[in-house]
Amino acid sequence: QVQLVESGGGLVQPGGSLRLSCAASGFTLDYYAIGWFRQAPGKEREGVSCISSSDGSTYYADSVKGRFTISRDDAKNTVWLQMNSLKPEDTAVYYCNAKDLQYDYWGQGAQVTVSS
Repeated sequence: QVQLVESGGGLVQPGGSLRLSCAASGFTLDYYAIGWFRQAPGKEREGVSCISSSDGSTYYADSVKGRFTISRDDAKNTVWLQMNSLKPEDTAVYYCNAKDLQYDYWGQGAQVTVSS
């Protein structure tokens, strides 16, 4: 069964950190570009960060640049999103996405709440 499972979400105070994991099963991530997206209540889903399958190049939305870091370990079939200096506006459900020329997989989402 093909699955992407996010974990590591939770409640954190402003300025805190969380590390989201995205673990794949039923397929290998090697040839997939991986993206993290988020959706806050009442807002559209937006792209946060992505990492390529070829050379590991990364992209970050301006809103998270310098605070978030995406990484992948294909041997562990896992991608991470390290989130530092979290702000209340980072509160959202975070989704990981694995995409190649043929397939497009989504995880179920992980809630991140930044609040004092």
